[in-house]
Amino acid sequence: TEGGFYTMTTNADGSINHAGIEKFATSAVEMIRKYKFDGVDIDYEYPTSMAGAGNPDDKNFMEPRRAYLWASYQELMRVLREKLDQASVDDNIHYMLTIASPSSGYLLRGMETFDVTKYLDYVNIMSYDLHGAWNDHVGHNSALYDTGKDSELAAWNVYGTSQYGGMGYLNTDWAYHYFRGSMPAGRINIGVPYYTRGWQDVTGGENGLWGKAALPNQAECLAGTGEGEKNNCGNGAVGIDNMWHDTDPKGNEMGAGSNPMWHAKNLENGIFGSYATAYKLDPANDPQDVLTGTYERNYDSVAVAPWLWNAEKKVFLSTEDEASVGVKSDYIIDKGIGGVMFWELAGDYNCYLFDANGNRTTNVDDTENACKTGNGEFHMGNTMTKAIYNKFAAATPYGNKLSDNPMPLEAVDITVSIGGFKVGDQNYPINPKITFTNNTGTDLPGGTEFQFDIPTSSPDNAKDQSGGGLKVIVSGHTKSNNIGGLEGNMHRAAFSLPAWKALPAGDSYELDMVYYLPISGPANYTVNINGVDYAFAFEYSDLPLADLSGSTGPTDPGNPDPGTCDTTGLSVYPDLPQTDWQGNPSHANTGDKVVNDGKVYQANWWTASVPGSDGSWSKVCG
Repeated sequence: TEGGFYTMTTNADGSINHAGIEKFATSAVEMIRKYKFDGVDIDYEYPTSMAGAGNPDDKNFMEPRRAYLWASYQELMRVLREKLDQASVDDNIHYMLTIASPSSGYLLRGMETFDVTKYLDYVNIMSYDLHGAWNDHVGHNSALYDTGKDSELAAWNVYGTSQYGGMGYLNTDWAYHYFRGSMPAGRINIGVPYYTRGWQDVTGGENGLWGKAALPNQAECLAGTGEGEKNNCGNGAVGIDNMWHDTDPKGNEMGAGSNPMWHAKNLENGIFGSYATAYKLDPANDPQDVLTGTYERNYDSVAVAPWLWNAEKKVFLSTEDEASVGVKSDYIIDKGIGGVMFWELAGDYNCYLFDANGNRTTNVDDTENACKTGNGEFHMGNTMTKAIYNKFAAATPYGNKLSDNPMPLEAVDITVSIGGFKVGDQNYPINPKITFTNNTGTDLPGGTEFQFDIPTSSPDNAKDQSGGGLKVIVSGHTKSNNIGGLEGNMHRAAFSLPAWKALPAGDSYELDMVYYLPISGPANYTVNINGVDYAFAFEYSDLPLADLSGSTGPTDPGNPDPGTCDTTGLSVYPDLPQTDWQGNPSHANTGDKVVNDGKVYQANWWTASVPGSDGSWSKVCG
């Protein structure tokens, strides 16, 4: 009734509520100290400029503040990090700051470049609720990958819009790559739902999947549902198919098909749970509470998403189970992701036996055999959690690097600020101003090349409107869609100062950038000065600062005198003569050192370009 995060962070006039943020942050630190917690997690849904995002009951608070919410969120994160760091020093313990973040490309588009990741220990991606009965598109609650068949995306012509690169963005893989643009994989946790979402009276689709289920009387839509010119509100499943029975402000059951997975497992196996009365199921008086028809398990192997389909009732329930979380765990291990965040623990399941008096006796573990033969019943358990644990127990360490490629050996002081975003539906294409400020103490000549990474959550068609010739020079994803997942983590983009325009010490250059799906980042900035690549000190503070007044390049530990080069044995292939590159061999792999024009270069990634001619090379000496 008071606006929650909206009013705590943002005043009615759009200014930052510094007093509210200060009071909240101070009390949060006091609480974790008192109760011996290890940090603070912020679940703010949602500080985005996109209209309609959040609890519709907060509409009067959130909509007038839309344009200002992100700036206030940045300040909230900054203050929390500052206070937690001070408490960490005082208490000799590291207190964490984490967030629950949205995963939808629509919501993230209104969160600029999500630059608060620099304050976070982990981001927990809410990679669920990607489809639900707020509209009539019947789809997966938490798909791992896009399939190219998402009916909601198709309705908005996302697959047919060339600027989107045919890319579907309502899936976990897309959301992971979005955050990978500004965070190492190990600081990202993906979300897995231990509950269902579902619809009734579904028409079309494949066993309901990607069919439609609109509420028959659209005048009865709840606030915040079905909004938009292409969406009706959905006809959510109720009764025995909606066991949590969430209610609207008037006390009426909201159709959502929301059930813990143990109840969904009983439906799948034709079991009317002994807990029915406790959960207000009354089949004698309400036909919606009767166990009717067969709930057949289906599995989308591309999306990695199961669902139950009751053909007699035309009910669709999007589910999660042991098989799907096993594949998602493998994905996490393969990518070096930090782990899983799930909602919520009591939704997990096990099969149990019961004695003649109806008392639960034996945990049948996760074999499910007793329940499948009608001799048992599913209740709260640990099947999915145990499956994830067993996978992770044998996993390799998670990823701790932001860049997938070697970075230069020295850094320079060039700072970057990003701003000028339009808000809400006006923010397309996404068109920020990226300002590079030269604090090196040395003028940068016209033609100086800058490079940076952007995540593959956006297609490889980024460009600029400022004369820098920005383009993607190495694509991390070359397919015309992202069915089954994105190929790599990053695109490498480059632009150059106009040949006639130097960047004097202390001055700034503004890049007017354009891209088409949201990114976090950019990251891994480099600049090529007089043939040598340097990182940016604000990102890589562990690298030594270069002395541009007299340095001839980064120091190779194997050659402490960078003015001279020991070229013995340096070529891509040992059978080549020790001569300059001259186009031979045809390419180099990451880390290869070669000689060109009396200088030694190291390949930053696979490259066929002339050593020293672009950012694919770093000069080692000479």
